[in-house]
Amino acid sequence: MPPPIHANRGRQAVNILLIEPYFGGSHAAWARGLREHSEHRIELLSLPDRNWKWRMHGAALTLAREFLAGDFRPDLILASDMLDLTTFLALTRRATASVPAVSYFHENQLAYPWSPQDRDAARGRDQHYGFINLASALAADGVWFNSGHNRDTFLAGCRDLLQGMRDHRELERVDEVARRAEVMPLGLDLARFDRHRPKASREGPPLILWNHRWEHDKNPE
Repeated sequence: MPPPIHANRGRQAVNILLIEPYFGGSHAAWARGLREHSEHRIELLSLPDRNWKWRMHGAALTLAREFLAGDFRPDLILASDMLDLTTFLALTRRATASVPAVSYFHENQLAYPWSPQDRDAARGRDQHYGFINLASALAADGVWFNSGHNRDTFLAGCRDLLQGMRDHRELERVDEVARRAEVMPLGLDLARFDRHRPKASREGPPLILWNHRWEHDKNPE
């Protein structure tokens, strides 16, 4: 039985393997910021932020090979939701069998909006990515979400997904995930935006910041 996830909190520094198959944008900012500001030793294992579907299917194969080829042996594995954690742990079991693992959800594929141009959704090929998220959460010792909304939509989406299966729906397994679920908001270094802060005496309309991409998943309309 692996030690509790928070066993070393407030004690000596531990070795953390941070796995991010989609290293770009907010995912990269999170990983870099955590490594820079953490009191623990964090080793980053990553791949470029492209081909997100293949990352969810195949990144575990590449990253497992790279991990085993190195000499870093972690006390904790912290993996983003873009990793198929079940496959990674299976392929590295000789080195990770006793290492606790946490799956960190920046988003979840059961609630993430699909692009209108993506043909997989229209063809009914969009459910497997949500199932990868579910299987990873079940394999993890801890399941962390960046917000309560992300946690709640994931759990509801898992129940909807399993309810639609023909038999052996395993709905009670979602309760297992819920018991391990915690909300861990992202830490953000926003100092570079201070120069845009309006002065207190400024007159006129307020300054409104749109902090998202102008793409379908952010619903700018």
